[in-house]
Amino acid sequence: MPKIVVDVMPKAELLDPQGKAVAGALARLGNTAFSDVRVGKRFELTVEGAVDAEVLASVRAIADDLLSNGVIEDVVDITVLDESGAHSGAGASGALA
Repeated sequence: MPKIVVDVMPKAELLDPQGKAVAGALARLGNTAFSDVRVGKRFELTVEGAVDAEVLASVRAIADDLLSNGVIEDVVDITVLDESGAHSGAGASGALA
């Protein structure tokens, strides 16, 4: 069964305390190659049947209304994965973001 992956991130202009904590931990561990860390959320929705335009529109509405808080978060990507976990042709990465 195909999966649709929805990635949600804090808005760029807002502070990300979780990201700052991870960045601090990386620095303490000696990993200085990273200048910034942002922490987001990933949702995987398994689809019963084919992924068509109607399903993708439904996922977009769900992502905007339920999976993200529009005041502080952005839906940055919606990706369709086939049964093997590879990107499928329909609505592939970035198509709805």
